[in-house]
Amino acid sequence: MSNLHFLDWAVIIGFMSFFIFIGIRYKAKAGNSLSDFFLGGRNLPWYIAGVSMVATTFAADTPLWVTEKIAQHGISGNWLWWNMLIGGMFTTFFFARLWRRANILTELELLEIRYSGPIAKWLRGVKAVYLGLFMNTVIIGWVNAALITILKIFFEVNYWTAFGIVALAMVLVAIYSALSGLLGIAITDFFQFIIAMGGCIILAYIVLNSPEVGGVDGLKAKLPSWRLDLFPKISGASDLAIGTFSLSAGAFFSYMAVQWWASWYPGSEPGGGGYISQRMMSAKDEKNAVFSSLFFQIAHYCLRPWPWIIVGLCALVLYPDLPIAESRKGFVYIMRDFLPVGLKGLLLVGFFSAYMSTISTQLNWGASYLTNDLYKRFMRPEESFPTKEEAQKTYVLAGRVITILIMIIGLGVSTLIETIDEAAQFLIASGAGLGMVLILRWYWWRINAWSELIATLAPFLGMLISKTILRDILPESFFEQNGDFLFTVVFTSIAWIIATLVTKPTDRNVLLSFYERVKPGGWWKGIQPNGESNKGLNYLFVCWVSGVLMVYSVLFLLGYLIFKEWTSFTIWTAVFAFSFVLLRWSMKKAGFFNS
Repeated sequence: MSNLHFLDWAVIIGFMSFFIFIGIRYKAKAGNSLSDFFLGGRNLPWYIAGVSMVATTFAADTPLWVTEKIAQHGISGNWLWWNMLIGGMFTTFFFARLWRRANILTELELLEIRYSGPIAKWLRGVKAVYLGLFMNTVIIGWVNAALITILKIFFEVNYWTAFGIVALAMVLVAIYSALSGLLGIAITDFFQFIIAMGGCIILAYIVLNSPEVGGVDGLKAKLPSWRLDLFPKISGASDLAIGTFSLSAGAFFSYMAVQWWASWYPGSEPGGGGYISQRMMSAKDEKNAVFSSLFFQIAHYCLRPWPWIIVGLCALVLYPDLPIAESRKGFVYIMRDFLPVGLKGLLLVGFFSAYMSTISTQLNWGASYLTNDLYKRFMRPEESFPTKEEAQKTYVLAGRVITILIMIIGLGVSTLIETIDEAAQFLIASGAGLGMVLILRWYWWRINAWSELIATLAPFLGMLISKTILRDILPESFFEQNGDFLFTVVFTSIAWIIATLVTKPTDRNVLLSFYERVKPGGWWKGIQPNGESNKGLNYLFVCWVSGVLMVYSVLFLLGYLIFKEWTSFTIWTAVFAFSFVLLRWSMKKAGFFNS
């Protein structure tokens, strides 16, 4: 603890007290109903909901992970996550309005509105436990493991001392999350993101302009040119050795053309879902839901990465002997070695803020499933209470208790997480192939509850087959091209398609009710009114493509601006101008600017 001065501790204690104050401040507003507790009263403006999304994805491990990928592949290593923009922008234009229009409390409530029969009811209950407890606590454990790593390095303490600090932080988060509900969490996220992002920008500026690095020119002179490549190389075979991120044609196809729609991953769920849909459902109206998601895509991919990338590149200059396996520590070493008194405490608060914004959302999101889709639906239905008011107060209390229980279980799971990468790979693999069902359930009438149930379970069997049987049959080159993932996607897709075709469709009356409620467009045999056109979908596709192009162009032009590559900067600025005009035109045609 000797790395911190009294002023640093004052900064840390001051901000932590402020976060608790927010929880107390919004306690009364969160206690009236489940909608107030889990959706902030459905009244969040786009900028609060959008920043809350970005803050949640900015976990304590994210800058460290980026630092590690830069050590392996330079800037191009970020394509491991930059590719997810395609799916994120798809959610913005095809699903944000639908989530808000559905007027539901949780993503899982959609299941009994969209599907029929007992299977829909039990699918809702199973997924409440699977997502709200099992997958949620894996994510919490992963985020806790990252903060433990940071604290061990920064304070030079052992695992259990760092775990104790994390446990205290998590108790603090659970308290203000249980008190204030989503509204308080979103307001806290807003300030936490400003602190976390501001601290990273200050750190990047200080270390880049240090005598040891010598500014942008010094950084470029001290690093090989491949470290600054923004794009991966497409070659005959994947090469994961040190150097520019190199992908075979098959692996490139997997990352750019398959993964964005095929795989469920927290914050990048195809069709929305998770805490992303929760924020869109909490927006004031459909327009605010769309703009919150659009802001999230821009901030997530354009604004956040560059301070981390700069620090990661500087770490290569400052700690050249750091092994690749420990390269993520370079970010924390720079925090420890280059920040002056006061700012060191501020950036540590920034990391705690990143951690707290993620954990608070996971606790509230998980509790929403277990409260609304398990406890309320199966254990204490609203009809069992004398009045609706009493029912709502009981449900809010249950939500607060469940929040604390998830915290306790999450701490236990944290001790079982050995590496962050393993947890991330497990999450991607366990959702491989599910994504297309989550997309099509909005746009194709034939998807039913069995489709989604099989698509949820099949990846585990596909993953098992790939890890055992296929390893003895297929050459190693197949797996180097992301073959495990592709096989699981194909296996899952075949399984849910067969399940869809051999089982009965959703009851027609349920389909009619869903279509009238959400008006999604698409393929609705006998459900869509005669004469109703899907012409608007064409404009959505233009919005999607131009939006992806615009965000990528901003990402690249900022990079070339930072590294003084003026020709490339000019080209990507022109691409940005074109895509921005096209996006604005297509959004106007699609009616996104209507109130």
